[in-house]
Amino acid sequence: MGVIETHGLTKRFGDLVAVDNLDLDVAEGEIFGLLGPNGAGKTTTISMLATLLSLDGGSASVAGFDVVRQPSKVREQIGIVFQDPSSDDILTGHENLYLHGLMYGVPCAVIPGRIEEALELVQLKGREHDLVRTYSGGMRRRLELVRGLLHHPRILFLDEPTLGLDPQTRQRIWAHIESIVAERKVTIILTTHYMEEADRLCDRLAIIDFGRIVALDTPTALKAVVGGDTVQLEVADSTAAAAALEALECVSHCEVREGRLDVAVQEVAQNLPAVFAAAGEIASFNVRNTTLDDVFLHYTGHDIRDEGAEGVAKHMHRVRLVTK
Repeated sequence: MGVIETHGLTKRFGDLVAVDNLDLDVAEGEIFGLLGPNGAGKTTTISMLATLLSLDGGSASVAGFDVVRQPSKVREQIGIVFQDPSSDDILTGHENLYLHGLMYGVPCAVIPGRIEEALELVQLKGREHDLVRTYSGGMRRRLELVRGLLHHPRILFLDEPTLGLDPQTRQRIWAHIESIVAERKVTIILTTHYMEEADRLCDRLAIIDFGRIVALDTPTALKAVVGGDTVQLEVADSTAAAAALEALECVSHCEVREGRLDVAVQEVAQNLPAVFAAAGEIASFNVRNTTLDDVFLHYTGHDIRDEGAEGVAKHMHRVRLVTK
């Protein structure tokens, strides 16, 4: 039995099905990712697992406890880092951590030691007595990471943990997440729409779009399905070139994207001459490794940043306002 299991998990907001018949089985000690655009149902899924939203269908268990029948037991087993900042900025970092420990019933004699351990882990020693309002975005996210761990949960939910951070800070947060897993053996459910984040951190990930899982495996296995490296071509006649390229045995698939052709090619060094011959007149080309963005496009037919996905998020927000 997985530490997290769902069967037919469903959530609706009015006419919008935000999570559609979701089946998950997450092993203990795993970093499991939900990868998808804004509005795909990632945060809604986490909210149901964390007992913050009711279920409209199906079932879910967390650490062996049913989220509907045993919500208090579930909450004892989990920590959560929300997508939006949730630490109190009129308190210090130390005060935020101490208050969290009290709320979760950590013995008062134990809390100071855990705070010291937490501050060392995310390199906030020396700033713990400063008001959180003086923290940078990256410092605040690091504080919220260890706050979610202070009561030693078995499971940690991270909802877009690096959203809005600069690339350098994002890399630091990733390193902290990796060290937390290595030291604490915590099971992590991570939502993200950053491909590099999912690729680096996740043992397995589910690609989710419009509330449904469209693919689930390790990042390596998912990229292998797409096949080969990607040759990007700007050609004179993309329609004719695409037809000719798709006829080649070495080509897994060919997509027209943003005025260019993205061609998945097996053994690209050996087969590049055949690709060039089939493409016709070439204005420019580039070769790059297959990414999870290619996987997402392969399974969904659109890019993760497509306006359509953003439209779902906006519609979902409107439905929430109406149904409140």
